[in-house]
Amino acid sequence: MMLQDPITTLKGVGPKKAEALTHLHIETLEDLIMLFPRDYQDRRTLTRIGEMEENSTVAIMGRLERVTQNYYQRGRKQALRLYISDGSGGTQILFFHARYLLNYFKTGEDYAFFGRVTRGRSGLQMVHPDFCRAEDWEQGILPVYPLTKGLTQKELRAWQRQVSPLISDMEDYLDEDFRKRNKLVGLSDAIRTMHNPQDRRSFQLARYRLIFDELFLLQTGLAAVRSRTGSRDGIAFAPGADQEEYVRGLEFPLTGAQRRCVDEIMADLEGEQVMNRLVQGDVGSGKTAVAEIAMYKAVKSGYQAVMMAPTEILARQHFERFNDCFTGMGIRVGFLSSGQKAAERRQTLEDLRTGEIRILIGTHAVIQPDVEFYRLGLVITDEQHRFGVDQRIRLREKGENPNVLVMTATPIPRTLAAVVYGDLDVSVIDEMPPGRKPVKTRALTAKDRDKCYDFVERELAAGHQAYVVTPLIDESETLDVRSAQEVADELTARFDGKGGRGAYKVALLHGAMKQEEKDRIMEAFARGEVDLLVATVVIEVGINVPNATVMVIENAERFGLAQMHQLRGRVGRGGDQAWCFLISGSETETSRRRCAIMQESADGFYIAEEDLKLRGPGDLFGTRQHGLPMLMMADLVRHVDILKHAGDEAKAILAEDPDLSREEHRQLREKIESLFGEGFTLEL
Repeated sequence: MMLQDPITTLKGVGPKKAEALTHLHIETLEDLIMLFPRDYQDRRTLTRIGEMEENSTVAIMGRLERVTQNYYQRGRKQALRLYISDGSGGTQILFFHARYLLNYFKTGEDYAFFGRVTRGRSGLQMVHPDFCRAEDWEQGILPVYPLTKGLTQKELRAWQRQVSPLISDMEDYLDEDFRKRNKLVGLSDAIRTMHNPQDRRSFQLARYRLIFDELFLLQTGLAAVRSRTGSRDGIAFAPGADQEEYVRGLEFPLTGAQRRCVDEIMADLEGEQVMNRLVQGDVGSGKTAVAEIAMYKAVKSGYQAVMMAPTEILARQHFERFNDCFTGMGIRVGFLSSGQKAAERRQTLEDLRTGEIRILIGTHAVIQPDVEFYRLGLVITDEQHRFGVDQRIRLREKGENPNVLVMTATPIPRTLAAVVYGDLDVSVIDEMPPGRKPVKTRALTAKDRDKCYDFVERELAAGHQAYVVTPLIDESETLDVRSAQEVADELTARFDGKGGRGAYKVALLHGAMKQEEKDRIMEAFARGEVDLLVATVVIEVGINVPNATVMVIENAERFGLAQMHQLRGRVGRGGDQAWCFLISGSETETSRRRCAIMQESADGFYIAEEDLKLRGPGDLFGTRQHGLPMLMMADLVRHVDILKHAGDEAKAILAEDPDLSREEHRQLREKIESLFGEGFTLEL
């Protein structure tokens, strides 16, 4: 076996298991080796059931005496209860949505369980513990790997044992001098220890090495991008191109924050070095107006401008706005997407090459090889976190060192901004336009649901529209949450007129749909043909529907704070009062705290900082979506000192070897390029 062999090389990994492993980003044997445990279970001793203590995490073994099933919520939800005894006492094991386990457990047989002991109505119990037949019980300190549907811990542990001999073949991309200077253990030793820790000291050293690696590789890649973009001579736009002419024609005056942002952009555009600037601002803060002014400046200076948006519907919305703004000034705006007819696309490409089109709006279709500009001077990406680093680079390469402006409504905590957008200067629009009413936010529990939907009905009766967002598309066997399909079925029955209520159109939208279907539903909602849109977070980056006044978030405890803030930004975009209802299926202290934060603040940056404190970075900014290496070990809150140290080392290496072309840096360079994805290169 070799590191780059496909995962199907392993015994027991067929097509179905291989497909499941892709959800954990595992396609090769090396990918599997780099899947580290998320936790460890100390199974060195078994605890007698009669000696269990509340809130302890223990392993027990006993005989299954009986099994019962209970149903609740109108018979749709099921609880499976197992009664276990070992001579010293008995306890209850509880599983939700567990019909699939009925054939596994047999009364009279012995089973082992590992989990946290809690107190239920009938005494001490375990809820959703790990389990196996007594004869399959493994003792020791066992790794607990991330799982996905179709995989078990037993399978992952067995596969890890199969690939463990290959760990010795992994080359260390940090040279020996670097490791000694930074007190880092070797890569192979660190990986081997993470899968099979022997003592606390070696485990801590291994973990530190891998945390350092993640942060160092991330910072080196971003610093390399910055070093080869920020130092280039740029296109200096003419100081005489009077953007104030455009500002005076805007429908609303600029806020102080918008004015500050525009001034920073104009200073960049008129300077000698290429602009690489990020504009951060909440939904509705006026980022688009700032982009319009920058485009006007580019055109009046004799150049073309292009804006890339993540979805066709958002790109078309921008096109319609810019077309209305610029056509009367004699500035032609073009549109490009993958869904265009061939003849229309050919004409657009021709007019772009000749300079007839001065401003181009489109999706990722604008970075295709056949898209050529006459004189590109300004590149803008909207919702930057939806694009990869390599995509932004490819768009920039459509011109000769064009100025770059990226925009996002996703509030990134200031502690992360330097990491996520390490190759950009940052401008923040932290002020909302005057007159916009803040969205009123209310935290509810499941027992308040009917009252909530009564309120939704009143808003629909007043001619408004509403969103309902759920965390899942379909019902889960393991999570007690409401699915989009379930909610859509309930609300259709409630609102479509069959139950004697008003006849309101309900539609369902989720990420598994084809893009054409998603666009069709969103456009129907925008036109007012759909009154109530039930969706997953696919609407997080959506379109402007000023008539939508209610956002209901089901199972709010399943969403991050920053994500809920983004969803809340979908409403309140017109002149009417808007509402956001957070319905929680859990009443834990953390859940209550999160809802309180949402009720007390509309500041996206404050909310993002609090989100970071409560749950860590995780996938806070969707690293896989914007082309950054996924952080599996590092926590940017707890490891800020390592982050700074890794950043200093990255800058030091690049100062001596900007494109890592030296032989001692070859493996480091290859590692960074592979982590950042196809199309990313460190070549100057």
